[in-house]
Amino acid sequence: MKQPRTILGFDFGLKNIGVAVGQELTGTASALTVVKARAGKPNWDDIQTLIDQWQPQLLVVGLPLNMDDSEQEMTAASRKFGNRLNGRFQLPVEWQDERLSTYEALDQLGVHSKLHAKKRTDVDRISAQLILQSWLNQQ
Repeated sequence: MKQPRTILGFDFGLKNIGVAVGQELTGTASALTVVKARAGKPNWDDIQTLIDQWQPQLLVVGLPLNMDDSEQEMTAASRKFGNRLNGRFQLPVEWQDERLSTYEALDQLGVHSKLHAKKRTDVDRISAQLILQSWLNQQ
């Protein structure tokens, strides 16, 4: 029987990348932190620190799709980010449809837009948690 894995989940953004951690054993995900990015280029040292700390066996990246399943500019940027994660850290990457995760995160925070969130980074962390939780739920 294979060992349950520790998984890091990412909600990719051009300025902030939400990060969550999950466990296959419990089937649960928890919001962790936000890694700052500049024009979509993450602070790789911060991601390295998270990988060293959590020792994940798998990375899950949210894939932003339009409601009609078509791809958009951010879809390509998210794929590029996931491919860079894989190349840099030699860890497998899986993709998770992240449609509506931001709206769900805002709803959990009780606000209607990121502008109304006390800490916008909370939205990104919770979005990463929701993306990873939905991936775990589908396994």
